[in-house]
Amino acid sequence: MAFLQQVKDGKFLQATLDLSLAFEGGEWTVSSGAHCQLLMRGVLQVTPADLNGNEKDIVLSSGVHGDETSPIELVQQLAEGVLKGDIIPAHRLLLIIAHPEAINAHTRFIDENMNRLFKGYNEERNIDSITANQLQQAVSLFYAGSTANTSDRWHLDLHCAIRDSEHYTFAVSPYSDKPTRSNRLFAFLQHAEIEAALLSNSPSPTFSWHSAEYFGAQALTMELGKVAQFGENDLERLAVFNAAMLALVTEPELPMLWEGDKLSVYKVTRTLVKQTDTFYFTFPANQANFTYFEQGKLLGGDEGVEYFSLEGGESVVFPNPNVALGQRACLLVKKTDVNFGEQVSVK
Repeated sequence: MAFLQQVKDGKFLQATLDLSLAFEGGEWTVSSGAHCQLLMRGVLQVTPADLNGNEKDIVLSSGVHGDETSPIELVQQLAEGVLKGDIIPAHRLLLIIAHPEAINAHTRFIDENMNRLFKGYNEERNIDSITANQLQQAVSLFYAGSTANTSDRWHLDLHCAIRDSEHYTFAVSPYSDKPTRSNRLFAFLQHAEIEAALLSNSPSPTFSWHSAEYFGAQALTMELGKVAQFGENDLERLAVFNAAMLALVTEPELPMLWEGDKLSVYKVTRTLVKQTDTFYFTFPANQANFTYFEQGKLLGGDEGVEYFSLEGGESVVFPNPNVALGQRACLLVKKTDVNFGEQVSVK
């Protein structure tokens, strides 16, 4: 079956991963009246039938790391519902299955970590950099095509962790000088029963950061459980999040609910960067995210420096001593209280 016809039949993921089929773009209207445009392999734009000028522009991306399959399955389910007319969107959508080559290879990436390639245009040295360039262009065109009276941009970049975690689900809010931590965004996290949110304190060239920094989007990197093969994911554990994501897509506006004790919020205290090949941790490489270390505990070191846990203790997130030189080896974080104003901020 031809590429485009598979997508029209709801097989968005199947067509995206079949690299033996030449990409075939197109646009059409589904039975609900929603207008669909297949912009590139793995990138589907959806426009509601009825535009009132108040709709959001929502990017839902998955597969930036190819072995993180549960978010890919959630995006496929959403796309299939839209394509078959069973899900009627109230907002403009850009649905993304980002890196088919890495997905097929069952790896995070092919040559380099694509989720560090969203600072801007990359020299096209490999499939990861080429794909990152294409995705940045797709997002730029999507936001530029907004039909709303006032811009209301969102981007949930869906991932899952390669290790255990004290929090099964959590979100990372990228740092930006723009107002990208709205109370509506954090109310969504609570509605979705996400266990924790991590507030970054410095720029990092991830996909969600790109949308926050360049387009002022309410953007998050969402960590949804742990890496598994297709068919082995316990999607039932993500059912509440999936329902909240569906409501975000189909409802004009979500209720503004906030109970501060239901979401653990962390601030980044430090980012440890691997400077030399002598970098090391004192704990196992597969240490669970949000593991807490008491004050004064030796955490690791690099050439000429040792890292000890600061006053009050710190928790470690995303520890990876095997990253390339100059890249983040881990985040160190502390729990914090927040001010829940129009923009959420650390107290």
